Amino acid sequence: MRVLLRVLSPLLALVVAAAGALLTIEVAAGWNASTDAGLILDWPEWRAALEERTWRSSGARWAAGGLAVVGLALVVIALAGRRQDIELTGPTPDVTVTTTPRALARLVRLRVAAADGVDRASVAASPRVVSVRARASGVAAEALLPVVRDRVDGVLAALRPARPPKVTVRVDAAPARPATPEASPEVRSEASRASQETP
Repeated sequence: MRVLLRVLSPLLALVVAAAGALLTIEVAAGWNASTDAGLILDWPEWRAALEERTWRSSGARWAAGGLAVVGLALVVIALAGRRQDIELTGPTPDVTVTTTPRALARLVRLRVAAADGVDRASVAASPRVVSVRARASGVAAEALLPVVRDRVDGVLAALRPARPPKVTVRVDAAPARPATPEASPEVRSEASRASQETP
């Protein structure tokens, strides 16, 4: 969502800048021209078309509805794309300490991935929830679950968030390796005969 916000912000700025430039050009041309005709845009024709319509016309209703939807969408995008820092407990009440969800997720992932028996780990963090998913390697998933949970709790205890997030941990068992097909008796006898004949 933040990527979309970064794309929309310069586009909207360009639209507003272009509208301001057109308005400036038309105003300057209107001061120096002897007629009311626009220099770039045909303002008199637009004004005549608007005078023929009222607020009860379907065009006005559709325009109002479209502007309301676009405005509401922009508000939702702006609220969803704002930066959500995680507030930590500072050394004194006058000091504010924060971290980002990405930094918290990276710390938790490195801590969990360093545990014995963890093949890989992925972490998603927000100010409210920290979700951890790990895959076991050489140990049972049930035995690794409390180890991973202790690692996550250790990171949170060291950072001391002002509002401790909810922690969810999932440990998947290591994928089963495909069994090696056993050679048939004929193949084994041929291999044994070949090894005996080799000088």
